[in-house]
Amino acid sequence: MPSSPATWSRSPRQRAWRRLWTHRPALISAVFLGLVLGLALAVPLFSDGTRSHGSGEAFAEPTWTHWFGTDVHGRDVFARTFAGTRISLLVGAVGTAVSLVIGVSWGLVAGYAGGRTDGVMMRFVDVLYSLPSVVFVIVLITTMEGYVKGLLGSVAPALEPAARLTFLFVGLGAVSWLTMARIVRGQVLSLRTRPFVLASQALGAGPVRILFRHILPNVTGLVIVYLTLTVPAVVLYESFLSFLGLGIQPPQASLGTLLAEGAAQINPLRVRWWLIAGPGGVLALTLLALNFLGDGLRDAFDPKAE
Repeated sequence: MPSSPATWSRSPRQRAWRRLWTHRPALISAVFLGLVLGLALAVPLFSDGTRSHGSGEAFAEPTWTHWFGTDVHGRDVFARTFAGTRISLLVGAVGTAVSLVIGVSWGLVAGYAGGRTDGVMMRFVDVLYSLPSVVFVIVLITTMEGYVKGLLGSVAPALEPAARLTFLFVGLGAVSWLTMARIVRGQVLSLRTRPFVLASQALGAGPVRILFRHILPNVTGLVIVYLTLTVPAVVLYESFLSFLGLGIQPPQASLGTLLAEGAAQINPLRVRWWLIAGPGGVLALTLLALNFLGDGLRDAFDPKAE
């Protein structure tokens, strides 16, 4: 169906954002994610859920006072869930930022340089891809942890919470940029032979100007789409590693540690379901919303939709 004359004056990016605005699942997901982020920032400031011991009754079921019940120490699970969500989203944001910086830069250089440079750079990516990502991150984190403990000795326990968070950033960042680099490189390979790039080369523009002035703006839409799909992947990695005891550790909370604590309280005599349902539900809905938002961005920025 041809576009109406009213849409002809809009730029492709304006039309993409307009399509996103009419994508109801993506819009609802964006509102939900905004609510989750607001709660993650606000709730822990007004509750005792992040302290080592709370003031409530241990293992209290959900009530109007404690929406997600309380844990073994009487702490509010609702507050701890959103305190954990804050850390999980922080790890996801940092991992995604690493993917953006390293992956886009690597893909731009490899795709534009071509030839032997492209071959060497992408073979390095293939080697990292051949390693099981979860095992690679686990080995990397445990190696760094052992090295720091041996280097700092008695000072290491005091720095352990910050060090573990840093190890997560490094470990997840080491594997989150690989797909981004491949995607950007493929787009650059198709763009570098376009007439507008060849015209810039004929006018004497250097590689840096061509990459950042002409090629990078044309891959921005694809990068935005993939970033929204990278965040849930990194959050899921962090939750899994924390569940295994290799990420965030108590008394700090992440969604993974909360699920691990809840799983430890499940036994044949008493199933304290609220310890799993609250953090698990927030994690599942957050990941689902991020994926819906990614789908909406993908549909909005699809060139075939023009």
